[in-house]
Amino acid sequence: MRTSVIAAAAGTLALGLGLTACGAGSGDGSDGDRLIVGATPTPAGEVLTYIQENLAKKAGLDLEITEFTDYVTPNTALQEGSLDANLYQHAPYLKDFNASKKTDLVPVTEVYLPPMGVYAKKGTRDIAKLRAGATVAVPNDTTNEGRALQLLASKGVIGLKKGVGTTATPEDITSNPKKLTIKPLDPAQLPRSLDDLDAAVINNNYALDAGLSPKKDAILLESPKDNPYNNVLAVKKGDEDDPRVRKLAKLLTSPEVKRFIEDEYKGSVLPVEGTADTEN
Repeated sequence: MRTSVIAAAAGTLALGLGLTACGAGSGDGSDGDRLIVGATPTPAGEVLTYIQENLAKKAGLDLEITEFTDYVTPNTALQEGSLDANLYQHAPYLKDFNASKKTDLVPVTEVYLPPMGVYAKKGTRDIAKLRAGATVAVPNDTTNEGRALQLLASKGVIGLKKGVGTTATPEDITSNPKKLTIKPLDPAQLPRSLDDLDAAVINNNYALDAGLSPKKDAILLESPKDNPYNNVLAVKKGDEDDPRVRKLAKLLTSPEVKRFIEDEYKGSVLPVEGTADTEN
């Protein structure tokens, strides 16, 4: 089963509408092998749906997918027990979320890299050709804002203080030769705001949802080399060895899922090499 939650400003409303009726599996056998997993629609929801339709039954896993359109409520739901696991975030975001929200969530396995990209108005194909004084939007959550600024800095569009890493903010910009205006926005709003901007640094899932091809449309795309932003399957601490979770982790890193990601996204999403250390 695949359900959808449209995130409202108040996360509790989204949870009340979409999750409380079904509840998560207890892990004590009363729900069999059902596993409720939260995900953003693309690519996480599509990858999970492929598993649900092609691999889960053979593995003895009853997979239920609940979709979210934001980055907060999937973790809130996981912490509160309405989900058994989620797939949509990278480890730096998860670490920051735990610190800021006092949650207790842990990664189980890396699954794929959804490379962040810079997208510009029609006609601009080279980030070096952005006009002087251009407005460039970036995600406004802590780790993705820093990630976006690091991507811009990788091509010398801006300069950043040494060592700021994923915690970089616009205040850490040390050089700005084109006098760009950096505009933080909610990540989900970035594709919709692109017509009003000169460029935007957009998370992969929102780019794909908007019909953008990271590989073809981005004027600058993250490199997979030594990239810390692989998306992870996450659970509440203590559930890492739940047999249902281990089954899903093994499926997510299986050759079948790797082929699906390669065929479906054609380089716009990159599967993580290797296989999870799990058992059926």
